[in-house]
Amino acid sequence: MRTWHVLGFGEPEEMALAEVPSPEVKEKEVRVKVRAAGVNFFDLLLVRGKYQAKPVFPFTPGAEAAGVVDAVGAGVAGVRVGDRVIALHSFGCFAEEVVCPEARILPIPDGMGFDVAAAMTIVYQTAWFGLVDRGQLTAGEWLLVHAGASGVGMSAVQIGKALGARVIATASTEDKLEFCRRQGAEAAISYADAGWVDEVNRITGGGADVIYDPVGGDVFDRSMKCIAPGGRLVVIGFASGRIPTVAANRLLLKNIAVAGAVWGNWTSLHPEYLQTTHARLVEMWRAGAIRPVVGRRYAMEEAPRALRDLANRGAVGKSVIGMSAENQ
Repeated sequence: MRTWHVLGFGEPEEMALAEVPSPEVKEKEVRVKVRAAGVNFFDLLLVRGKYQAKPVFPFTPGAEAAGVVDAVGAGVAGVRVGDRVIALHSFGCFAEEVVCPEARILPIPDGMGFDVAAAMTIVYQTAWFGLVDRGQLTAGEWLLVHAGASGVGMSAVQIGKALGARVIATASTEDKLEFCRRQGAEAAISYADAGWVDEVNRITGGGADVIYDPVGGDVFDRSMKCIAPGGRLVVIGFASGRIPTVAANRLLLKNIAVAGAVWGNWTSLHPEYLQTTHARLVEMWRAGAIRPVVGRRYAMEEAPRALRDLANRGAVGKSVIGMSAENQ
């Protein structure tokens, strides 16, 4: 099979496309022929050596894939050869086949294509975890989503809207702002405009109740100036590259909370969370409340370009790498 290898930390263009034997299946493991793999910002960080995980070289990036089961190990009870599934792994999915534990396998619902399945799991589960479990978002509250045109932002806008929140999204260009509006944002603001904080305060009448922040840096700092009393700022990541800090007196004076939302660590501690949240999200998808937008599909040979476009903020919605022509 073909797989992308990272031979040393660096840029996406330094990855190598390699031919390797099919991975063996051990007890309670499942092997999936990959039809489509989702592209996430942390994949780029992993390749560059800037993520908390540091796999042994050579390693294959990619943490989510959709495909068809072609082998199961001893002790696997709930998955059969031929099942259409989503496979989740810390890395290894930018390949034609991937092996992962049965507990990290999710069913693809009827009617959902492989590309949409590959685009859905990580960002939508992260958004649910961040908004519901960590942000305690309730209907009628104001939700501010930064980087609303990204995969992680798109999912938060859609889920926030579905939960009854009034959503404001930020993005960098007019095309991305219009994309946010199509996902359900009531207002969309460019954070290239220095007055975006004042605009959030004006629209909300005193600040956002929940702020969903995958950007960090200056965006985090300014968000502290447009959060409502009793508000919750949910930290998703630091796409800007700078990890911010906050003075504790700010938390005290406005009775606000800053909550971290690392979905991957949470699912490692609570394995059942994957299946229960997947079931909720599938129900929302069937009802039309959420609709993953695959902004661009890349051929397997274009994996470095997919990561480069992500690095250059050129992606809108979720990017997917198709491993075959049958990924639709």
